[in-house]
Amino acid sequence: MSDDGVRDLVKQKYGQAALRVVGGGTSCCGSTSSQGGCDPVTSNLYGAAETEDLPPDAVAASLGCGNPTALAELKQGETVLDLGSGGGIDVLLSARRVGPTGKAYGLDMTDEMLPLARENQRKAGAPNVEFLKGEIEHVPLPGDSVDVVISNCVINLSADKDAVLAEAFRVLKPGGRFAVSDVVVRGEVPPEIRRSVELWIGCVSGALEESEYRARLAKAGFEDIDVEPTRIYTAESAREFLAGAGLGADAIAAVDGKFVSAFVRARKPLR
Repeated sequence: MSDDGVRDLVKQKYGQAALRVVGGGTSCCGSTSSQGGCDPVTSNLYGAAETEDLPPDAVAASLGCGNPTALAELKQGETVLDLGSGGGIDVLLSARRVGPTGKAYGLDMTDEMLPLARENQRKAGAPNVEFLKGEIEHVPLPGDSVDVVISNCVINLSADKDAVLAEAFRVLKPGGRFAVSDVVVRGEVPPEIRRSVELWIGCVSGALEESEYRARLAKAGFEDIDVEPTRIYTAESAREFLAGAGLGADAIAAVDGKFVSAFVRARKPLR
């Protein structure tokens, strides 16, 4: 599939997710209508204390695979950019952490997600938040303008990951931090299995192998690169999804432990 084809499919899937939330459902991209059908990737990522004061639609629209705001060590007064911000949950959580002297930007290309995110911002009463329309491969912010780039299970959806990482590097201030949750492959997976698991991990996905993720970050100019697994997906976790795709027991067994959610850290050099 071409890069444009991937982008259009992502827009379609996440636009549908936003419309489901607005219609009173969940954002789940699986074949079922319950949030349970999204397991194991998108479940139980946020503590009750984090979400209790957030608009319900911000929580319902979450399609991440981690909780980058809890791991990014955000500080008062910092400027944060969330790549692929969706319904805005991580932007709103970031805005709390950076406080009134800080700023939290959300960037999303999906027309249906942006009004949902802005309505969630209004309900949350978060004046230090701004949602931007655009693609993560072309960030509409000047260079050296943000302290931290976060993202939650979105970079794996891009067909041009080098462009995403280059843009993240460009907009970060010297010494700025890259702190994202993403799905990462550990070891080799047969192509036909990988395609099926891509549907499982985010509807449309192209997760990088761990060593390749590190290499691409280094190519973009980052240093202090670290990949920390936060959740390992077992064959049993994937069974419902893979069986639904027509895959047998051998194919299901082949994915055991190969895909993980990870917290990916890196830093832009001071010079």
